[in-house]
Amino acid sequence: MSGHSKWSTIKRKKEKTDNQRAKVFTKIGREIAVAVREGGPDPAGNSKLKDVIAKAKAANVPNENIDRIIKKAAGDGNADNYEECVYEGYGPCGIAVIVETLTDNRNRTAGDVRHYFDKYGGNMGQAGSVMFMFNRQGNIVIEKDGVDEDALLETALEAGASDLVTDEEDVFEVRTEPNDVGAVNDALAAAGYTAISAEAEYIPTTYTRLDNPDDIKNMGKMLEMFEDNDDVQNVWHNWENEDDYEG
Repeated sequence: MSGHSKWSTIKRKKEKTDNQRAKVFTKIGREIAVAVREGGPDPAGNSKLKDVIAKAKAANVPNENIDRIIKKAAGDGNADNYEECVYEGYGPCGIAVIVETLTDNRNRTAGDVRHYFDKYGGNMGQAGSVMFMFNRQGNIVIEKDGVDEDALLETALEAGASDLVTDEEDVFEVRTEPNDVGAVNDALAAAGYTAISAEAEYIPTTYTRLDNPDDIKNMGKMLEMFEDNDDVQNVWHNWENEDDYEG
């Protein structure tokens, strides 16, 4: 998901969300169920659940869907036995990639992820092989249209945010600690701001550009394969010019 021009990437994901809403809802629902199983059904006492709810609302998951998933997970914790697995690797020309998954079959998911890396000119690495090139931060994205920067900054900092990134053309990005996304997003919503994305992200510290058309095509296809896999929740990378892939 994450790239040099994050807003363009978000727009691409939003278009995909609009076209494959059921798949997106299923993936977020799985995250909610796992959060409930691990920390209970009350978001006030379960920061992970609060953060996933913020992500769900930003993705336009209806409140009734969220409530239904929480109640189901709380009522039958053994219904879905998913575990979180994070894979790291490289795409063409050393593009760093982090793949977050929730799976009920670790061997199947690892095999799929390895296959996607291999098929498109990359390779799956060991734990820690690319993680050092990213910072884990909460990121709440708000469209700039009609929003006063100073007022947003003041509200965000009072809510516990750590920074406001303003260098994107169309959006502001409110940065938080990874576990504070839900609380800060709630405070922003109470102040009248609407997020178009709200979740903890792996944000690259450096970026790599692809110039060869075949590398661009392979990297784009690799990301599509990851995102189409039901077990994959998020894909993060440091590909600078993702916009060059037309798909």
